[in-house]
Amino acid sequence: MEAKEKKLLELLADYGKVAVALSGGVDSMTLAKAAVLALGERAVAVTAKSELLAREEEKDAAAGAKAIGIRQVVLPAEDLSYPEVVRNDKERCYYCKRYRFQKLKDWAESQGIAYVADGSNVDDAGDYRPGMRAVKELGIVSPLAECGFTKADIRKLARSWDIPIWDKPSAACLASRVAYDIELTPERLERIDKAEEFLRSLGVKGQLRVRDHGDLARIEAGEEDMPVLLPHRQAIAARLKELGFAYVTLDMQGYRMGSQNEVL
Repeated sequence: MEAKEKKLLELLADYGKVAVALSGGVDSMTLAKAAVLALGERAVAVTAKSELLAREEEKDAAAGAKAIGIRQVVLPAEDLSYPEVVRNDKERCYYCKRYRFQKLKDWAESQGIAYVADGSNVDDAGDYRPGMRAVKELGIVSPLAECGFTKADIRKLARSWDIPIWDKPSAACLASRVAYDIELTPERLERIDKAEEFLRSLGVKGQLRVRDHGDLARIEAGEEDMPVLLPHRQAIAARLKELGFAYVTLDMQGYRMGSQNEVL
């Protein structure tokens, strides 16, 4: 870990200036902290404001940037203005990343910043992620992955740096909850966000996803949180139906990363 940390700080220092794509998650937050340690005021965090970003993530990004002492810039992403994103086929993530990072890169260049960095790590290669292709095509750097950091490594480093969200469950954009070929709309994304907020209010602490299959909501939770949900099943069904779902289910397999990709 010491060798990886040293390599990471040296790599960031060599950039001279860097814009870190900051979400509300532990990966990008840890990278932003490293950038501050290596570059001070020559590091800036950039957050894309989008309907695809859960409100809680947006709040965590702002609070995290303030806590670690990095300047945050918020750029409108306008993801749903692109037909390739709205149609939500298996390449959606590629187009979303391509448009979003192009905007971030254009902004960085206008500020004299040559490097844009994302929080990808070596574990990300284990899932279907077409967005990574866009990252490579645009020349976005991934310092954590380059230095060999796994998700577990990042959490250890974040904890040692007193980053408050070091143990926060992994998150993903709201679009990743929607089954492929179901069009993305602001209303659909908002109901997913509100559904997950409600389930969190019941005491769910670990991984949680409300997967949208049109009329059906498929809830994925960690094994430790299933006993939390079951006593509230009637209230959960009522609330999710109120949000527009006709059917509400609890997935017996529980949470697993990228479950919407199982059909591919």
